[in-house]
This record gives sequence, C-alpha cells and structure tokens, in this order.
Amino acid sequence: MSQRIRIALDAMGGDQAPRIVLKGAERALQRFPGVHFLLYGAEDKIEPLLAKLPKLKAAATLRHTDEMVTNETKPSVALRTGRRSSMRLALDAVAAGEADGMVSAGNTGALMAMAKFVLKTLPGIDRPAIASIFPTLRGESVMLDLGANVECDEENLVQFAVMGDAFARCVLGLPQPTIGLLNVGSEEMKGHETLRVAAARLRAPGSPVAFHGFIEGNDIAGGVVDVVVTDGFTGNVALKTAEGTSKLFVEYLRQAFRHSLLARLGYLLAAPALKKMRNRIDPRRYNGAMFLGLNGIAVKSHGGADALGFANAIGVAVDMHVNGFLHQIRDELARLAPAPATAAI
Repeated sequence: MSQRIRIALDAMGGDQAPRIVLKGAERALQRFPGVHFLLYGAEDKIEPLLAKLPKLKAAATLRHTDEMVTNETKPSVALRTGRRSSMRLALDAVAAGEADGMVSAGNTGALMAMAKFVLKTLPGIDRPAIASIFPTLRGESVMLDLGANVECDEENLVQFAVMGDAFARCVLGLPQPTIGLLNVGSEEMKGHETLRVAAARLRAPGSPVAFHGFIEGNDIAGGVVDVVVTDGFTGNVALKTAEGTSKLFVEYLRQAFRHSLLARLGYLLAAPALKKMRNRIDPRRYNGAMFLGLNGIAVKSHGGADALGFANAIGVAVDMHVNGFLHQIRDELARLAPAPATAAI
C-alpha cells in the first residue's frame, strides 16, 4: 500500500465492544501494517484497553462520543436521534473523505439506514444490497442480496449482478467471475417474469458480466458460479438455512465421535483432517457483509464476532478500497447503460 489507508471503526458496536473491536483492529495490523484507524466511542472505556495494545495505539486516533446505537434501537429512531453516535460518526468520516471505509458490528438495520442516508447510492444504483462470501467446493463465491431488499424487480437484479461482479474481482481476485441468478430450476423457462427478464438483459450483447444462467439452491455450495444473485427475501432464507445446516452437521459429527470408545479413538486419528476441515468452513474467515451500491465503503461485521472475525471484516474494507471497488462499479454501470439514441436527420 503506497498510501496510508484510513479505516473508521464503530468501537461501540457489537456484543463485546469495545474490547473485541480493538483486539480485531490490532490483529488486522499484522496483515495491513500501513492502516490507520479512526476509533469512535467512549474514551473512558477505550483508553484503558488501548493502553494494553501499544501497536494499535500508535496506529489509531480516538474520537470521543458518549452516544451509541444499541441492538434494540429501531432504524428510524437511530437515523433521527443518533447523529452523534459512534456508528454515525464513523459513516460521516467516510462521507467527508477522512476515512476510506468503515466497519461496524452494530445494529444491521440501523447501519443500513444510516449508510443510505449519509453515503447515498452510486449513480445508476436504485438500492444497495448486502453481500457476503460463501465457502464452496471450488473455493469461494459471493451472494447478494442477503436481506436489504425483500422485493426486487429486474432492474435491481441486474444492478446486483454488476455489483457482485465488481466485488468478486476486487476481493476474491477473479479476473472474470461468472454470474448466476438463483431460481427454482436451471431451464430458461423456469421462474417468474422478473427473473426471466433480468436473465435476458444479462445475456444481451454488450452485457458487462459473464452470465452463466439460472442456478438452483444446491448449486450455491457446489460453486457452479462465482456470484449468486437473488432478492433479499430468498437470499436471507438461503443464508440462514446454510448456517443452520452447518451447525447441524457439526453437532452430528460431535455426537458420532462421542458414541463409543472406538469412535473416540477414531477421532484422535482423524483430528488433523478434522482441523483442516474446521478451518476451511470457519465462519470467522467469511465475516464481513458488504453494503454494495453505496457511494462509500461500509462493512458490517457479525455482532458476535471474535477478534479474528472482526479483523477479517476490516480486511474486506481494505481490499475493497485498495482494488478500486467503487471505480469498478461505476465503469461497469456505464457499460450497462444503453447508448443514447442518434438524432434523426
């Protein structure tokens, strides 16, 4: 990184804030030693923790505020009354150009409402979308929307495809990611009219993305495409189903190895392979949901993330800035826009 990158942190957001936020930031410095953090939160709670983290203290500026957004705060209330909250001030820093991105583990609804109000949407984007990274059999993929927009039209889905394409290039490092529309079948005639119209537009000559076509739910984990596009209702259901299935699998595996003495011995033999698998599907590796489509970088960490998970969310924000995510979206939207009609002679 030739220029110092500045990341604003909502130090009071999350289940174990500010402790986990600060520990995560210090851990992120190991990967990004040139980053400078703007910490927004209560000085009396943050300063004693910073004193025990000298590397972070040297790479951070603390900006005091007594106000914070709680998990119980309604988005409308947060937007109306939270102007001096740690979350809002971190977003303001991005809007003012003081920070290159922000990360919060606070209230998701409040963060989305504030981010839309403060950062605005990019030209050509009607609605921002929540995106996250999924492990697959082929590596990793991006999925959006995961809950920001319950109902979407074909224009929204096309815009999500463009945003997902740019994100996969920036964060996953894919030169030409493939895009799939989540549907009830892979055949062209399947699904409702909105999906079919969106697919036709993404297949059209001059489309800025490499459109694979329709995919089904089992194709997500299979890694059939690099970017999975869907509406927020379907995406959120798919996300929660995947999380629940993962927990079920882990619990079944734990019970199986506790079943008998022979099973316990088998666990000892299989321990190295199980550790490798656990690391591969560790949700902390994929922490950091992105609000795509905003005129600024805002990343949402899971509220219960530990230091490693929060550090990875910071890494997402840094990667998006370093790789010019916002510029890529603007360029691809310009390619998607129809050419102006030629005046008749």
